[in-house]
Amino acid sequence: MKLTRSARRNRIHKRIRRNISGTTTCPRISVFRSNKQISVQVIDDLKGHTLLTASSKELTEFTGNKVDQSKAVGKLLAEKAAAAGISKVVFDRSGYLYHGRVKALADGAREGGLNF
Repeated sequence: MKLTRSARRNRIHKRIRRNISGTTTCPRISVFRSNKQISVQVIDDLKGHTLLTASSKELTEFTGNKVDQSKAVGKLLAEKAAAAGISKVVFDRSGYLYHGRVKALADGAREGGLNF
């Protein structure tokens, strides 16, 4: 039986989450990518709290393609994390390939000062 695209991604995501967990000192960055937008959360899995979020919907007056948009979201996330005192994180690609928009988001976060 062939899996649908979303079922395959969910299976990969569960496999990744077996090994990745965020703590208070080193939270997890979780990425969600839709056809038009990209959003990211910084999560403390021990407490079960979302510490902060960033989304492409927050970008005002942005021009460019979706890869550039993702990089800008990564930089926005890094700014918010620095303001919250977070410098080290664990990256969770949520079953998406580390390519294109997901990679651009990670690169933008690294340029902004996050370590992972």
